[in-house]
Amino acid sequence: MELISIVIPCYNEEKSVPIFYKEVQEQVNNDFKDIDVEFEYIFVNDGSKDNTLEIIKLLEENDKKVKHISFSRNFGKEAAMYAGLEMAKGDFVAIMDADLQDPPKLLITMYNELKNGNYDCIATRRKNRKGEPIIRSFFARCFYKIINKLSDIEMVDGARDFRLMTKQMAKSILDVKEYNRYLKGIYGFVGYNTKWISYENIERKTGTSTWSFWKLMKYALEGITAFTTTPLIISSIMGMIFCLIAFIFIIVIIIKTLIYGDPTSGWPSMICVIFLVSGVQLFSMGIIGQYLAKTYLEVKNRPLYIIKEKTED
Repeated sequence: MELISIVIPCYNEEKSVPIFYKEVQEQVNNDFKDIDVEFEYIFVNDGSKDNTLEIIKLLEENDKKVKHISFSRNFGKEAAMYAGLEMAKGDFVAIMDADLQDPPKLLITMYNELKNGNYDCIATRRKNRKGEPIIRSFFARCFYKIINKLSDIEMVDGARDFRLMTKQMAKSILDVKEYNRYLKGIYGFVGYNTKWISYENIERKTGTSTWSFWKLMKYALEGITAFTTTPLIISSIMGMIFCLIAFIFIIVIIIKTLIYGDPTSGWPSMICVIFLVSGVQLFSMGIIGQYLAKTYLEVKNRPLYIIKEKTED
């Protein structure tokens, strides 16, 4: 009998967890009733400040298929997904959000595609961003265009974390032990044959998203610095270009002074140039600082997460 592990990262999802569990159970009981497959649900409590952990424990008391991991504080969704993958024992492993934006009805389709043996992973993406703020959608599309231009690894616009993968692929993801994690890029880095399934965007059943615009911006920068060094190259090229421009300006000023004998004219434009060049320098230093900061965090070799408690085998 095959086992499918479903990893569910949770942060302040006390209202969503019971609804999620009920809907997934109903879907699984209907779609997999004639298939010799078992499920396990691994809820990862990412330092929630509400009663998420208590709700998960109640489910665990009534269903042995439910397991939990609880962090000592909020370490972020990336860490929660990594911890869930480590605990998963299934022949196939799925990652789903507790807010039901990942439709459980797709699980049977994903499983059948994997069983055909042509793919190692069945991933999902949104056809559109219906219901999402216009500004956020605009910047999200811009991000994917930029990252795909800069990076050698393809990242699909609208990709969700919702996917079903083989145990081998899950193990390969765990082998990537970097501290600064950007899982959407890691999926592409480890490779494997992936099939994409598109579906209409689904809004949360309860609560509000904890992903603010600022958090998404930081996450986007994480992705760029994690999977490409092109910004450093751009910074270097900009430096060379401005050095060349400065050299040309010097020659122009010398010639102009020799011909017209007026060395003081044009100082307002020079001030503008100084401000521009200073801005470019600070921008370049910021790029270098980002990479140094990531290196600093990596060499400290801190754990991705700290488990306060979990279900014992």
